[in-house]
Amino acid sequence: MTTIRADRIIAITGAAGVLGSAVAQAAAELPFKLALIDHAKHCPGPEGAFVQTGVDLTEAVQAGAAIDAVADRLGGLDVVLNIAGGFRWEPIEGGSYETWPQLYRLNVLTAANTSRAAIPHLKRSAAGRIVNVGSAAALKAGMGMGAYAASKAGVHALTQALADELKGDGVTVNAVLPSILDTPANRADMPDADGSAWVAPKELAAVMLFLASEAASAVTGALLPVTGRV
Repeated sequence: MTTIRADRIIAITGAAGVLGSAVAQAAAELPFKLALIDHAKHCPGPEGAFVQTGVDLTEAVQAGAAIDAVADRLGGLDVVLNIAGGFRWEPIEGGSYETWPQLYRLNVLTAANTSRAAIPHLKRSAAGRIVNVGSAAALKAGMGMGAYAASKAGVHALTQALADELKGDGVTVNAVLPSILDTPANRADMPDADGSAWVAPKELAAVMLFLASEAASAVTGALLPVTGRV
């Protein structure tokens, strides 16, 4: 049984996206105080959530200001779910040189900047949690996945390094590694694929919220595959 203490304070980055929205909706059904952070100008969320839009988490100063605002507004911080990120399918031959640093910034720096800013607050929590979003593609990358997989491998390394760094502070750090998410964009891009085998965003949300719970206190440094039937 997943245990959630009343009034836990959770910050979700990338909250305007498909996965971020699913996690926010699932979190709203639990006794969380909810903060949503996104680069988008509009980020709809559950009623009562503290929403910050137009935040560029690739910039450390902006990430720090956003996290400090959450702690100031809600009275602390217990959980960070680093969902902000990006994807691009592109073969290496003939691909853009800019794709590699762009995906590094979107996937690694957003998580690193947010986590760095959150650490002082999480250390003051009775059960601090960081949950990152890696990728099963980073374990075995296929054609066109080089830059994306490399950036997500960076997320995996960040997760393990942070877990080791914070293991004495009562803060756990884990990552979920989804395969293909069942999203409208993926359905449109792969119309002939069996979408029923993919991972529903609400399924991934449930795993992330488990890792954010007290029941997962003994789990840290884990790279947890969530691959459906792919």
